[in-house]
Amino acid sequence: MLRGKSVVVTDDELSAPRSPDEVSALRSSDRDRRSRYRTGRKRDRRDYRTRPTVTTIIPALNEAENLPHVLKQLPNGINELIIIDGHSTDETVPVTQSLRPDARIVFQDRMGKGNALACGFAAARGDIIVMIDADGSTDPTEIPNFIRPLIDGADFVKGSRYMEGGGSADITGLRSLGNRLLGASVNLMFGTEYTDLCYGYSAFWRRVLPQLHITCDGFEVETVLNVRAAKAGFNIVEVPSYEQERIHGLSNLNAWRDGRRVLRTIITERVSRLPEPSDAWIPRYTEFGEVTARVLPHAVVVSDISDISDRRIFLPAPRPAAVPAVPAVAAVAAVAAVA
Repeated sequence: MLRGKSVVVTDDELSAPRSPDEVSALRSSDRDRRSRYRTGRKRDRRDYRTRPTVTTIIPALNEAENLPHVLKQLPNGINELIIIDGHSTDETVPVTQSLRPDARIVFQDRMGKGNALACGFAAARGDIIVMIDADGSTDPTEIPNFIRPLIDGADFVKGSRYMEGGGSADITGLRSLGNRLLGASVNLMFGTEYTDLCYGYSAFWRRVLPQLHITCDGFEVETVLNVRAAKAGFNIVEVPSYEQERIHGLSNLNAWRDGRRVLRTIITERVSRLPEPSDAWIPRYTEFGEVTARVLPHAVVVSDISDISDRRIFLPAPRPAAVPAVPAVAAVAAVAAVA
């Protein structure tokens, strides 16, 4: 018999008038064919496990002008694309639907980048999660550089603008200085060797989400991820990354407010224990479409965008734990650090 070829035996062939020996031979051939088919399917499943699937998560708030550039730059091999809409008032959702009909559109249940990412993390089904920004500042073509270390054994991969091969067309000298000061503080407190703390380009295995336990709402989410990955003892790898300027529009970041939140996060994480791994962090997001109704019971699924306006329930953000007073110099550094 030729390798890769098989004889398909139909019901008509089995029911045609034949001698007992002919029928026995046909049935034997059919059993062999089915056995080879099942063996082939098992082999495919084993191979599939060696090729991890990748989910790319992009939080977006009024990014209709930037998304065409970002989505066009996504590399091949992305198995799942999730756009988390932060209750945009522009055409963010229609633009996404027109450019990437295959994208899953998730509506966050509260406000802020931290909550948006948490909703995306909860919705993700890929083995690897990559988080990038919708404003064009993070280069989607760098995604393979983040995935390779994970396949090679890392648990968490973060980008750095300060490594050789990295850089930024956006960060100012004062913000760079503050970022370095806060990064040095984190390295001293948590025994890390980070070269860039306040940068949101990261990738990690989905299986570590219960240990990261993301419940924060704002831009401090990047610091929470980096610090908790270190506290959990993950194998962390930094890779160089070049930050571009925002293409259109204004940043949603507020330097003073978010700088204080970053500083408060560092102090709170230093004096608190790592949360116990659990699913308690999972938010109740809303997803457009019906593709996940059966596999994501914690999601509210709608089939019409007009339904969203009636379903948006803004839950109060949890109050941060009290922390010691912060010296004025440290507060200034925190404000300057926000990228």
